[in-house]
Amino acid sequence: MTDTLRIDTPDGTRLAVHRRGSGPPLLCVPGGPGRASAYLENLGGLDASYTLHVLDNRGTGQSELPADRSSLEFPRLADDVETVRVALGLDQPAVLGHSAGCLVTMAWAAAHPSAASAVVLVTPPGRRTGDDMADLPAIRAARAGEAWYAEAAEAAEILASEDVPSGARRELERAERPFAYGRWDAETQQHAAGTESQMSLRAWAGFDPGPGYDYAPMLAALASVQAPVLVVVGDRDGLTGAVIGERVAARFADARCVTIAGAGHYPWVDEPVAFAAAIRDFL
Repeated sequence: MTDTLRIDTPDGTRLAVHRRGSGPPLLCVPGGPGRASAYLENLGGLDASYTLHVLDNRGTGQSELPADRSSLEFPRLADDVETVRVALGLDQPAVLGHSAGCLVTMAWAAAHPSAASAVVLVTPPGRRTGDDMADLPAIRAARAGEAWYAEAAEAAEILASEDVPSGARRELERAERPFAYGRWDAETQQHAAGTESQMSLRAWAGFDPGPGYDYAPMLAALASVQAPVLVVVGDRDGLTGAVIGERVAARFADARCVTIAGAGHYPWVDEPVAFAAAIRDFL
């Protein structure tokens, strides 16, 4: 059973936090960027061991779209994480971020280095922070024998260029989606099918602060985070790769990386038992 809590932020934007499960609190930050938290589901059954407090970032899901569009930038989303933590009375909770939500979680942890008991970063991205994703071509090439590969590879090549045809981005992203999963079957296709209905284009467009933003101070401050950190990657993640996990872990004083065999960018979908076990063992 899930209940939805409403949290008012200092600028008046009301956020939705979906609470489910029982046990110690686990505050969850979705990615996308700009995707409603529904895609996190129950994180491979973690709601059997933890009370999941799953945030819809501002402008997504049941959270309000702010009047100030600049507040959709990820450093401001990090402020929302702290607002939610305080409003819910979560004293040093474990905090989990996924994909672009890892960047939000990292910014929050950098600003509040003693506020978490543990931090979990699931399939963090590297493009914005300049982290190594050198294994990405090999991970994709290993899928060359699958029926969808040729179309997905062509779509990925076009999306990586600066010549994306006007109005074609959504169709290209749809064709590329199999790379995000460790397997492409009925279950993963159903998960992928929710993408478009869960996305907020305004939240997606507003996530990045812009070319003048300096990531260096935030990244340097991660060394002061007092909580232990777990970075989780999938060895078949065709969106961000797997080697990035060690690069991200190295930014923290106390961190380790776990690789889920057979999993892609959504390891709780591909390999729910192994994913949940890794989180439980860590926490």
